Amino acid sequence: MTTENRSTPLEFWFEFGSNYSYLSVMRIERIAAHASVPIEWRPFLLGPIFKSFGWTSSPFVLQREKGVYVWKDMARQCGKFGIPWRQPSVFPRVALLPMRVATMGAQQPWIGRFCREMMSRNFAADEDIQQVPVVHDVLFGLGLPADALIEGAQSDDVKAQLRARTEEAKARGIFGAPTFFVAGEMFWGNDRLDDAIESARTAHAKGDAP
Repeated sequence: MTTENRSTPLEFWFEFGSNYSYLSVMRIERIAAHASVPIEWRPFLLGPIFKSFGWTSSPFVLQREKGVYVWKDMARQCGKFGIPWRQPSVFPRVALLPMRVATMGAQQPWIGRFCREMMSRNFAADEDIQQVPVVHDVLFGLGLPADALIEGAQSDDVKAQLRARTEEAKARGIFGAPTFFVAGEMFWGNDRLDDAIESARTAHAKGDAP
């Protein structure tokens, strides 16, 4: 975004294993660009959040009725937005490696493309996105230095960064994904993406942002 843009940044907290994050990842750059709202990408891990609630897995797994509903809802929502969909054969999928790559690339111009590709591999192609060849293929396809990025993503420093981001999520009261923040105000869920964008677009005019 240009420096003339007076919109407040939109913090986008997401996880590659999150099906509703998939819907937001696939749409957010287009919607934000239309509103001239800058995105701050915030990859974090849902697993530790769920464990802090005493959950051993996603609530969509632990509560059967909710899970049945969610997969029907995902089919409807993907149809509504024209997003490819295939119910994953494994859910939730481990995604530590791509999440670490996203942590490295959160401020890089390729972050949106990378996230869309990884999400598509999980929720449209039903691939194991934790596997090095899958991540390598995505990075290579984007014209990025795949070997160097994968090596860097497995460094202690990047692992620590992702852990710290997840602890920050806990401290800020995040309980699911996607979550958005605008000038400190939380919006939860893909169905609040448009509201969050509009809030960011108008925050300066209302005097809510620094």
